[in-house]
Amino acid sequence: MYSNRQQEKLLAAAERRLAPIQPDRTETDRLLSGLDRVSQLFVEEAAEEQQGEDRSAPALPEPAIHEPEPSSAVIEIAKIGLKLPVLEGATQANMKHAAAHMSETTPIGQVGNAAIAAHRVRAKGRLFNRLDELDIGDQIKVQTGEGSYLYTVYQISVVEPTDVSVLNRNDQDRILTLITCDPIVEATHRLIVHAKIEPGDATK
Repeated sequence: MYSNRQQEKLLAAAERRLAPIQPDRTETDRLLSGLDRVSQLFVEEAAEEQQGEDRSAPALPEPAIHEPEPSSAVIEIAKIGLKLPVLEGATQANMKHAAAHMSETTPIGQVGNAAIAAHRVRAKGRLFNRLDELDIGDQIKVQTGEGSYLYTVYQISVVEPTDVSVLNRNDQDRILTLITCDPIVEATHRLIVHAKIEPGDATK
C-alpha cells in the first residue's frame, strides 16, 4: 500500500509538470495583444497582394515602414526548402521579408513556448507559403546566438485568429509554435505548427 501511494504521488507530480500552463489574466492579455498585432499584419499583407494583382483597385496609402531589426536567428525546414532570418518582434518591417519571433513569448530554445510568425504569401516557396506541407515528425532547425536547436513537429492545426491556447506551455518542454494565415487567399483562420525539442536534439 505504501508503494502504491508513493507511485500515485509521483505520477500526480509528473502529470502536473507536463500539463499545459494556463496563462494568468495579465499574460493572456499580452499574448492576445501579440496575436491581434500579427493578425493585423496578415490582413495588411493580403491587401497589398490583392492590390498588386488588381490594377484597377485604388492605390492603398504607403505605410511608414521602419528599418527591420537585425536578425536574431535563422529558421530552416529542409522538407519545404525554407531558410529564413528570424527577427525579434512581430512588426511590419520585420515581417515584410522575414519571419518574426513574437517577443511576448518564450525565447527560442528555452523551456516554454516560443512563437514565430510569418506571412503565407501567394508566391510559391516564399516565407511560410509551403508550411501546410509539413507532417508530424518533420524537423525544424533554428540557429540562434546561443545555440542550434532541432525541433520535431508533433501537432498541426487550423484555429481561429484569437485562439490564445496555441501559446500554452508547460514547465518541461521546449516548444516552438509557427503561425501563419490560412487559407492563403482570403484567410480567415491561422495555420499552427507545434514542434518541440526531443531529448538530445539541442546543441549549445
